[in-house]
Amino acid sequence: MKFLFVIDPIKNINPLKDSSAALMQASSKKNIEIWSCTPQDLEARGDEVWASSVKVEVNPWISLKENHCIPLAEFNCIWMRKDPPVNEAYLYATHLLEVAERKGVKVINKPSSLRAWNEKLGALRYSHLMAPTIVASKVKDLINFANINNEVVIKPLGGKGGQGVIRINKNSPGIKSIIELITSQEELPVMMQKFIPEVIEGDKRIIIVNGEAIGSINRIPQGGDFRSNLAMGGKAEPTLLTEKEKSICSELSQHFKDEGLFFVGIDVINGMLSEINVTSPTGLREIENLSNQNVSEEVIEKLVDII
Repeated sequence: MKFLFVIDPIKNINPLKDSSAALMQASSKKNIEIWSCTPQDLEARGDEVWASSVKVEVNPWISLKENHCIPLAEFNCIWMRKDPPVNEAYLYATHLLEVAERKGVKVINKPSSLRAWNEKLGALRYSHLMAPTIVASKVKDLINFANINNEVVIKPLGGKGGQGVIRINKNSPGIKSIIELITSQEELPVMMQKFIPEVIEGDKRIIIVNGEAIGSINRIPQGGDFRSNLAMGGKAEPTLLTEKEKSICSELSQHFKDEGLFFVGIDVINGMLSEINVTSPTGLREIENLSNQNVSEEVIEKLVDII
């Protein structure tokens, strides 16, 4: 078997923390040939898409071998794990990957679903599982929501890892100016949610693979920050799923499978769904370090079963 990982430049990956590195190493243990490229390395020649890709030896991390331009149809599976932002370059790459998909190559996650499932807006399909939420660009509507809910968080729709997320209350000085700034003078919609104070007890990242929850961590905010994202310094702790969290996973499971979302990371705070991460979900290394469970190998085993 031969896998291609479409990722950020591989030289920038920290193998001790990165989930893509974990998946590559788990694939290699199954004697799967590993290749890597960036979205900019994809090119179409007629109805065939090729990748200028590097063969990678990942045990131990990392040795780059020969570089070849290879038709995507030669790969058994392509992992699209380029980090956000989901910009024009990202979207065009998903269109190119769809060409390979039409030729029978398994693409994880499904390119059309990567476009359709914004990691903030995708959760709105399950708004009954979420804290009170509004997505808007009008300052007056956002201020009215803040007045009703007293304390809120504002999330840019294209952000990642907690970047740009702010917490305000209805009496915050300059609230109107803050909202004008973050909406680019009412040009861009943002997500505003009622603040969940229980976030200080943790924000759970749950990894769902082919519809099944296979591992989780609880991320605790540090240093007075309310953001629990690992990229923002959140501390990972071992955790077990509550019945409520199991119910959330069960409700989402079949929909993910139907949409071709094989590898997903959902975030749950105090039993409420916060986000659905489909582009490059993280947390595998932390789950493995805290549980002594090799979830990366489990992911690859489940993938090989359906290819």
